[in-house]
Amino acid sequence: MSAPAAPASTTAAPAPDLVATVVRLKLSLLRNGLRQSSGRRAAYVASAVLTLVFAALLLLGLVALRGHAHAVSLVVLLVAVFAVGWAVMPLFFPGGDETLDPTRLVMLPLRPLPLVRALLVASLVGIGPLLTLLVLAGSVVAVAHGAAAWTVGVLAVALGLLVCVALARAVAAANIRLLTSRKGRDLAVLSGLVIAVGVQFVNFGVQRLGSSGLGELDPTAAVLRWLPPASAVGAVHSVSEGDYGVAAAQLAVSAAALALLVTAWARSMTRLMTSPDGSTLQAAEPAAQKRRGRAGPARLLPGGRTGTVMERSLRYVWRDPKTKAAWVTSLAIGLIVPVFNALQGTGSIYFACFAAGMLGIQMYNQFGQDTSAFWMVAMTISSTRDAYDELRARALALLLITLPYATAVTVLTTALLGDWAKLPEVLGLSLALLGAMLATGAWTSARFPYSIPQEGYKNVAPGQAGLAWIAVFGGMVSAALLCAPVIAVTIWLNVSEGGDAWTWLLLPGGAVYGAGVTLLGLRLAAPRTASRLPEILSAVSKG
Repeated sequence: MSAPAAPASTTAAPAPDLVATVVRLKLSLLRNGLRQSSGRRAAYVASAVLTLVFAALLLLGLVALRGHAHAVSLVVLLVAVFAVGWAVMPLFFPGGDETLDPTRLVMLPLRPLPLVRALLVASLVGIGPLLTLLVLAGSVVAVAHGAAAWTVGVLAVALGLLVCVALARAVAAANIRLLTSRKGRDLAVLSGLVIAVGVQFVNFGVQRLGSSGLGELDPTAAVLRWLPPASAVGAVHSVSEGDYGVAAAQLAVSAAALALLVTAWARSMTRLMTSPDGSTLQAAEPAAQKRRGRAGPARLLPGGRTGTVMERSLRYVWRDPKTKAAWVTSLAIGLIVPVFNALQGTGSIYFACFAAGMLGIQMYNQFGQDTSAFWMVAMTISSTRDAYDELRARALALLLITLPYATAVTVLTTALLGDWAKLPEVLGLSLALLGAMLATGAWTSARFPYSIPQEGYKNVAPGQAGLAWIAVFGGMVSAALLCAPVIAVTIWLNVSEGGDAWTWLLLPGGAVYGAGVTLLGLRLAAPRTASRLPEILSAVSKG
């Protein structure tokens, strides 16, 4: 008689903690990302060290501000600026945190609310949350006085940090369909503009505060202390002043904001995880539009190879993310540097030449933006004349944007400084510099081409960084040397007696000189381009 079978175990394995699982997932994503390359590890370590150093200095500055009459105005504004940064970060850097996209978890049996809690905790892992935590802690130290204020300060730090990370998550979840599309990823090209403008505004504000004091911030702080998460820090100051009712209302504002953000986040996540994704559906296109010629402004371009190449180059500027990023950054910095210096009263009218210099850089590495598709361009070049026509058309496409923009920046800078007498010579210098950069850009495009990777944020393929440095900085130095005759004439007319009466000649002279140098550069670059087509194709195809 056989022994009875042992009863099957009915004890189920304990379900894993979702919060711990998502946190481990966040750490694994970070660790695996750093394993991809030594360059990425070095960049992460360097950024972490710089962030920690900046956070430590900022923390020490906030602690040193303790006891200042206007300390609360500064810390409230600082916390509000950090909250704005958390709100816009997912829009301009959607790939910075892969857990920002909840659609990656749509196939898992997870409910939205538990997933919200887990992702909120996972959001606290990283350099950004640590920096925000230190800023909030320093802000509390700067305004807290008394045991009650310190107690409220602990709650304010936790509440402020949660509001910041929930704000980033809610914004990302509400816009994730857009951010994961091609057009949405193009938003990242505006990051250079936002950073450049933001730095100039910060610089302008610091100079203004240095001359007038922190009292200038009081009217703004009076409003911001009621907006989350700055209201949480404002509550600490209110407790220090004995206004317990005001402090309770300010904490309630931040707590209500956190609840609303989490609710909006959960609703967006529910909609994302239950609605179909139509982003891959092919939009029906009328047959009449599938085969069409030039339309709109493109009809104004010249015919033949010149017009075709110009249209292709302009389409790169409008549609290619890397090319668009370079152009947006150059346009922004070319305007910001002269205009902001003029507004601060410390600028020179000659800073207007910065716009021509920044835009002239776009002529460098013309074939790199074609990547491996350059073989189609190479198939159409069978002689030096073809190469010359190709380079000339690319230069003309660049001039369509650069000439009016550089002129507008020069006129605007002149208007802000009120020095209209120098407008002709500055505009002539800008045109000469632009021509010199077009000439050197055409030559370096043929001599030092390099690939621009289509994925990621790098603008140079691995192993080609040296070529990029040589092409850009070598070309800029060469362009400055080519402009030496015009610069020398400008200096001579300004220092010689009676020379001011002839400075207007620098405008036509600079224009003629720039055009002549450009044509000479194109003539010299054309035979080199025609003879190095295989080498150029190999160089630009490495990305």
